This record gives sequence, structure tokens and C-alpha cells, in this order.
Amino acid sequence: MADTRDELTREVVGLFAAVNRRYTQESEAAASAHELTPLQAKALLAADEPVPMRRIAERLHAEPSNVTAIIDRLESRGLVERGADPGDRRVKRVAATKAGRTVVADLQTRMPFTSDPLIRLTTRQCEDLRELLQLILDA
Repeated sequence: MADTRDELTREVVGLFAAVNRRYTQESEAAASAHELTPLQAKALLAADEPVPMRRIAERLHAEPSNVTAIIDRLESRGLVERGADPGDRRVKRVAATKAGRTVVADLQTRMPFTSDPLIRLTTRQCEDLRELLQLILDA
């Protein structure tokens, strides 16, 4: 029984790795087509509409201070612009420029798996998967 469980664990972990590899490879290929890093591409995708830099940091799972350099690079290439939030001047909002939105559209076309890796699952299956993954992380 332990051998069966060990084999099953190896298969599941292998599938996690395969999903991660596919996600990473697709992201890297799409980003490199525009001479972007995967993090720059992800930040640009997050800025498709005006958002606070804090939200981009959350999407990147990064500290806001680290996102500044990523946004600086995108801004220097004319892909995003920064501005103060009209409701709170202390908050900096980032938005894709026209050129940035063109790149966003192409990135989305090049990243069908990355955009929605769970597309073949029902809502219930997604909820079950979320609960199972949370159980693993809580262990």
C-alpha cells in the first residue's frame, strides 16, 4: 500500500511540475517576443486598466518597492504611464499606454494556457482543487 501511495504522490507532484513548466515556458516565450521579462509582462498585463501600484505588487507576489523598477522599465519603453490617483494623490496608478495595450493584446494571444489554465474544469472542480491545494499548504 505504501508503494502505491508513494507512486501516486510522485505522479501528482510530477503533474504539478508539468503545469508549472508549461505556465513558465508559455510566459517566457510570450514575454521574450516583446523583449520583456516574465515579471514585466505580468505587470503590463495587470496594468491593462489603471490600477494602483500596490495591486500590481499583489499580482506579482512582490513588495511594492520591487515593483517600482519593473514599472520604471515599462515606462521607459512607453508601455505604461504613471499618475496620481484622483481620489488619493498619495497613491500612484499605473496604466498601459496605447502601445502597451497593443502588447497586452498580443501577450494574451500568445498565452492561452497561462491566461486560464483551469479552463477545462467546471466551477465545482476549481473549487475542489482550491480546497485540496489549501489542505496541502496547511499541512
